Amino acid sequence: MKSLRGASYSRSPSSRYLSLISSFTVLVIVAAWFTASHYGWVNTLFFPSPKALFLAFKQLWQQGYLDISLGQHITASLLRVLVALAIALVTAIPLGIAMGLTPVVRAVFTPILDFYRPIPPLAYLPLIVIWLGIGEVSKILLIFLAIFAPLTISTAEAVRRIEPHRVQAVRCLGASSWQVMKWVILPSILPELLTGIRIALGVGWSTLVAAELIAANRGLGFMVQSAAQFLSTDVVVAGILLIAAVALVIELLLRQLQKRFARWSLYDD
Repeated sequence: MKSLRGASYSRSPSSRYLSLISSFTVLVIVAAWFTASHYGWVNTLFFPSPKALFLAFKQLWQQGYLDISLGQHITASLLRVLVALAIALVTAIPLGIAMGLTPVVRAVFTPILDFYRPIPPLAYLPLIVIWLGIGEVSKILLIFLAIFAPLTISTAEAVRRIEPHRVQAVRCLGASSWQVMKWVILPSILPELLTGIRIALGVGWSTLVAAELIAANRGLGFMVQSAAQFLSTDVVVAGILLIAAVALVIELLLRQLQKRFARWSLYDD
C-alpha cells in the first residue's frame, strides 16, 4: 500500500503541465467567444463581441469615461481600497493579536465580529450614508468594514496556533514581551497574516462597486454602474476586466511579498 501511494505521488503532474492545461482552458473560452460572436449566437446587447470590446478599451484609453480619464478612474478606486487597507492593518492586526493572546479580549470582540461579518456591505450601506453622508469617508469606511473582520479573524487564529513551548523557551532566556512579539509571534503568524491580507483585499476590492454606488463621480465601480444604466455592455465588460486586472496585479504583488518574507509557507514547485 505504501509503495502504491508513493507511486501515485511520483506520477503527480508537474506545475508546467498544469499551467499548459490552464492556458488551454483559457484559449478554449476565448475561441468559443470569438466563434459565438462571429456566427451571431449571442446578442451583443447582452455580451459584446471581441471587436466591440477592443474598441471600448481603445475609447476608454484615449477619451476616458464621462470626461474623466481612465487613469483617474483607476487611481480613485485604488486609493479608496488602499486607504481602507492601511486603516485595517493598523487596527485589525493588533486586535487580532490581542484576541489570540488574551481570552478575555477574544470573548469581548468575537460576538461583534461574528455578528457583522456575514452581513453584505450593501445591507449597512444606507446606515453609513445616514451617519456620514455621501463623501469619501463613507466609501472608505464601507471597504474598511469589509476588510476588517477577515483580517482580524485570520490574525487571531494564526496567533492561537503558535506552539506555547516556543514562547516559553524565549521567556526562559529572559526575553521581554516586546522581544517575544518581535522574534516569535510576528514571524510565526507572518504566512497566515499575508494570506489573510490577500483574502481581505479580495473582499475589499469586491466591495468597491458597492462603495462607489454612494454618489461617486469617478472610479471603476462607478464606471461599470453608470455604463449599465445606459446599456453600454462593452464598457461594463471592459470595466469588469479592468477591476479584475488591477486585483490580479495586487494579488501578484502580495504573492511576491509572501515569497520574499515567508517563502516556506508556499508550495510552488
